[in-house]
Amino acid sequence: MTKAELIDAIAEAAGVSKADAERTVGAFFDVVVANTKSGGKVAWPGFGSFSTTDRPARTGRNPQTGAPVAISASTAMKFSASSTLKSALNPNRK
Repeated sequence: MTKAELIDAIAEAAGVSKADAERTVGAFFDVVVANTKSGGKVAWPGFGSFSTTDRPARTGRNPQTGAPVAISASTAMKFSASSTLKSALNPNRK
């Protein structure tokens, strides 16, 4: 699903204009980024939670030459699905 398709679907489901839906979705992602950037966690019960994880610096390999390549430390976004979401995605699993 593209961003435009997501905005259309949200606008239709919520009965609001596409502009309102786009502002709302944009604000949601802005809040998630701001909170996780400062080390916080954003949780939505029944869906999951967004947080960050630190990746340490390491040495990788160039696949073409095999030469060592330094990969610097970074921070990555992490999403953990809730048990409710996992159950909805896997209804036959117990």
